[in-house]
Amino acid sequence: MEVRAELTATVWKVVTEEGATVAEGDELVILESMKMEIPVVATVAGTVKEMRVSEEDRISEGDVVAVIEPS
Repeated sequence: MEVRAELTATVWKVVTEEGATVAEGDELVILESMKMEIPVVATVAGTVKEMRVSEEDRISEGDVVAVIEPS
């Protein structure tokens, strides 16, 4: 399951890491856009297989932030 960014922003903080177990709604990364912090959350419970962003990356709407293997 791919988790995608909902807006163009800068990755302010990566909250989780590959191999971590997450619940639906857990924060994966926090984006910064126009001085606002916007969390990107897990859409399903499972294991984080890939984190495709790093802190300070500039991402666009629709970019894949993480890949989660549902549990």
